[in-house]
Amino acid sequence: MDPQLLRLAEERGLHIVERAGPTRGGFDPAHSIIRVDPGMSARTTRSVLAHELGHATLRHAPTTHARLRARQERQADASAARLLISPQAYAAAENLRGPHPARLAFELDVTVELVIAYQALLARASERQRRAGYMAAWLFSCPPPPARSPAPPTARAPPH
Repeated sequence: MDPQLLRLAEERGLHIVERAGPTRGGFDPAHSIIRVDPGMSARTTRSVLAHELGHATLRHAPTTHARLRARQERQADASAARLLISPQAYAAAENLRGPHPARLAFELDVTVELVIAYQALLARASERQRRAGYMAAWLFSCPPPPARSPAPPTARAPPH
């Protein structure tokens, strides 16, 4: 397993066990345990472990609510993608392999799910920059507000 991820788990007081289960991995917050399926490739194990560390870092609790569960999975994927993929490594991989997620996953040593999560992060960042640019352009294109003239003196009421 990835020594950096093992160290991170240890720093957070998490125990990692290799045990088969219904999914490739799992996080048990009640016992501070991350489970990973044995026999996965190193690339998949690394990605699953980072994903489960994401659940732990984000303090996700198990839920049966489908929409909340889906959001937790997206958040854990995004956390894992940020942990395992640097902007420089992504740019280099995309220059070498193009934007196809499977090719990038191979080059970056992560699963396709994490590449897709990273691409979603890039798209959101790009959209925020685009919106900020529109806002700045609009602000600078607006005429300045009219100068305020001093308020006329107000008459004082005589004291009672």
